[in-house]
Amino acid sequence: MYNKTIAELARGLRSGEFSSVDLTLAFLDRIKQHHSLNAYITVTEEQALQSAKAADLRLATGNAELLTGIPMAQKDIFCTEGIKTSCGSKMLDNFIAPYNATVVDKFNSAGAVMLGKLNMDEFAMGSSNETSYYGAVKNPWDTHTVPGGSSGGSAAAVAARLAACATGTDTGGSIRQPAALCGITGLKPTYGRVSRYGMIAYASSLDQGGPMTRNAEDAAIMLQTMAGFDDKDSTSVDLPVPDYRAGLSNSLEGLKIGLPKEFFGEGLNSDVAATLEAAINEYRKLGATVTEVSMPSLKLAIPAYYVIAPAECSANLSRFDGVRFGYRCENPADLADLYTRSRGEGFGKEVKRRILMGTYALSAGYYDAYYIKAQKIRRLISEDFKRALSEVDVMMGPVTPSTAFGIGEKIDNPIEMYLSDIYTIAINLAGVPAMSVPAGFAQGLPVGLQIIGNYFAEDRLLNIAHQYQQVTDWHTQTPKGFE
Repeated sequence: MYNKTIAELARGLRSGEFSSVDLTLAFLDRIKQHHSLNAYITVTEEQALQSAKAADLRLATGNAELLTGIPMAQKDIFCTEGIKTSCGSKMLDNFIAPYNATVVDKFNSAGAVMLGKLNMDEFAMGSSNETSYYGAVKNPWDTHTVPGGSSGGSAAAVAARLAACATGTDTGGSIRQPAALCGITGLKPTYGRVSRYGMIAYASSLDQGGPMTRNAEDAAIMLQTMAGFDDKDSTSVDLPVPDYRAGLSNSLEGLKIGLPKEFFGEGLNSDVAATLEAAINEYRKLGATVTEVSMPSLKLAIPAYYVIAPAECSANLSRFDGVRFGYRCENPADLADLYTRSRGEGFGKEVKRRILMGTYALSAGYYDAYYIKAQKIRRLISEDFKRALSEVDVMMGPVTPSTAFGIGEKIDNPIEMYLSDIYTIAINLAGVPAMSVPAGFAQGLPVGLQIIGNYFAEDRLLNIAHQYQQVTDWHTQTPKGFE
């Protein structure tokens, strides 16, 4: 059962082939069996079985939605009422959320069964899932390598069949990069398409929640539930939500694909490049035309991002002070000692580094020189995307410069770690949607193809990914030992 897609599971539940309780027990058993992957922070077994029983009653009455009875898991950045929401940090290790994130409410309303909360880089800051207070997550394709980050627990859980699907969040590539390294499908929607209410903020102008699934059809099913206007989120966009499954089978004849020349230069592993070329050739066979495009501002994306994102994180994380909630140091001497030790002991090394970077960039004398200049670069990058996407329907390229790297290999080299996101960060700065789809293997590890679209064109991206998955089987591959 656990090897079926959401669509297949939904059909099985409706036909009575199995119940949601049966399905939930199967996934809970697998979570216990493969706990060494460290994908979960919290497993909500009792609540999951209660939800499964309720889903079976709903299925029996014919009042079910596609996700009713489907076992899934939430990245531990989404608030869940009455359940620990840690953000992978010691700072929130004792925090029990008093309310649900909008995304969580939407899945609950659809009748989905939450198996638990998934491991992640601390406060979503990282590219390898090694900064988590709860330890590194392992990549099921090679447990000596990282699954990517920050949504590494989500990617590993879906790849290892420890959940039928999972939520992730993407600030600079944190859905797409782990999806690529773990051989699954991950979609970062347009900024504002999915509510951020109850999603603990890292960088508010960049963060976006999205689905992590085995294939594009499942991503469409998940996004159908996740997307939509939310008056509790001031950045939510009030636009109709299309039927994301309706156009999955549309022909790709005449599709114009742009390949950014900046994505295929120095730094891209040759085996990864060859794998991507083979994937793009499949699109040629499906009737697409391919042309080169140029976005000269892309080379400025990394420095701009690592000014803007830390600046926003510095402001967002100022609330964690040991006073209202979260970690509090023992026996503080005075208020200054309370603040200093609570934050010093509660935050990990990478989070402290980004807070310091952001505070510096926002300080008097440096605000204009760094933060304002980075925002101007952000505008140039957005204009590059608008220009390129007026010439082509979508752009394609790598998600990561290489396949998954070894655990511990880059953790002490922040600059090299930051460059892991060199092909994903610009998309967040521009706010456009993009997704990673499994495109093959290099050195025995998964490679992801990145598909980038125009604003609110998620339905087109899903169609393009789905058609590719009809003629390839990379998305059906299962890591050895997790079949």
